[in-house]
Formats: sequence, structure tokens, C-alpha cells
Amino acid sequence: MAGKEIFARTELLLGSEAMEKFAAARVIVFGVGGVGSWCAEGLIRTGVGHLTIVDSDDVCVSNINRQLMATTATVGLPKVEVLRSRLLEINPEADITALHKPFNEDTAGEFDLDAFDVVIDAIDTLKNKILLILKATSSKAEFFSSMGAALKVDPTQIRVTDFWDVREDPLARMLRKRIRQGKVLPEKPFKVVWSPELLENKGTCETRTNGTMVAVTAAFGFTLASLATRYLCSKQSS
Repeated sequence: MAGKEIFARTELLLGSEAMEKFAAARVIVFGVGGVGSWCAEGLIRTGVGHLTIVDSDDVCVSNINRQLMATTATVGLPKVEVLRSRLLEINPEADITALHKPFNEDTAGEFDLDAFDVVIDAIDTLKNKILLILKATSSKAEFFSSMGAALKVDPTQIRVTDFWDVREDPLARMLRKRIRQGKVLPEKPFKVVWSPELLENKGTCETRTNGTMVAVTAAFGFTLASLATRYLCSKQSS
């Protein structure tokens, strides 16, 4: 199937200029779990031509309830490789780079964030999330971040605000506290996806984790994809 035909409905809505911007855009997504995997698919289905996905984890059974590429057939395989294969089935002409590695203090220098139009954060680890926030907001790229998507069941409560304006999200509160303690603030404002909903776990689990629902994590991811593609639409052509 011709590439242009795949995106005919999107072009009908947004126009040919937007499609040209998407095709030329370079986007990187850090973390392809319950939020990031759906974000990546949203970007590719919208027509983003150059996508890099970064995650060090392999698919495990507990991922199946909410992560796009997680099935009983993919357990044990690298998340980024499985996801890349799926995304190429959607658009075989897309340029998709899968990096099976973490983003942390040891690897941060390997990523040239200035080379991207958009950087998207869907990382779970607090320390690495702060590192990405600081690196991305000091780069030329537009930056969007996901706050906590666990302990929620209602996607209609999802909101988008400036990071410093979030008031009812424990992850955002902890991030702001740690960032202030580190005395190095983000160099520019950035939007985050979050929800004020906060439930309690009713079940039990051997590991310290919180319950999650695909209807919410996917909605977080698609909201990030929407933020990125709307930004790309508005971006002046170079």
C-alpha cells in the first residue's frame, strides 16, 4: 500500500503541509511501557516519519494488561524491538530506531537531543526522569512529559498543564521537590499529561507496585502523541 494512502484521512483533516511536517519530523520517546508504547503508535499512525524509541526492559507477563506490544507471544523479548516490528507493519516506510538501553547518568551523553524536533518522556524512574527533564529542557527540542498514570480508572480526568501548575499528582510533587533540592531548574517551561484521580489498590501484590488500567495509560500516551503532532503542525518550516 502506498504510504500516502495510509494517511489519507489524516491529510483530509489537517492538510498536505501538516503531513509534510510529520514526515520530516524527528521524535524520540523515552520509555515504551503503558504510556510510551501507545504514544509511539499514535505518532506513527499520524505520519511521523522518523521515530526513536528507547527502553531497556523486556516484555513480561505483568505488562500484558496495558502495554501495546505485550502479548503472550512476546514475553521475554525486548520491548523496543517488538514495538518497532509492529510500527513498521503500520508504515513500512517509517524510519524507526529501537534502542534497547536505559536513559541514565551513564548513557545520557549518548543522546543528542538537539537532533530531534520533539522529546517525549514516559520514564518511570524518578532519578532518570529528572535527568531527562533537565537535559531536554536545555535542548532545542520541544519537550512533553507524562506524570503518573497508575491508580486511575477514569481517562476523562486527564489534563494537560505546565509542569509547575500540577497540584494533585504525587509524582509531579516529588519531581518538583527533588528538582528544587538539586538547585538546577528546567531551562524552559514544558507541558505534562496528568490526572488528579488517585485511588487505592484493592488487591495484593508481592512486589511494591501500583495497579494500572490500559484505558488510562493508553489515553495518557495518545494525549502525548496529540501534543507532539499539534506542536509539529504549528512549527514553522525551516
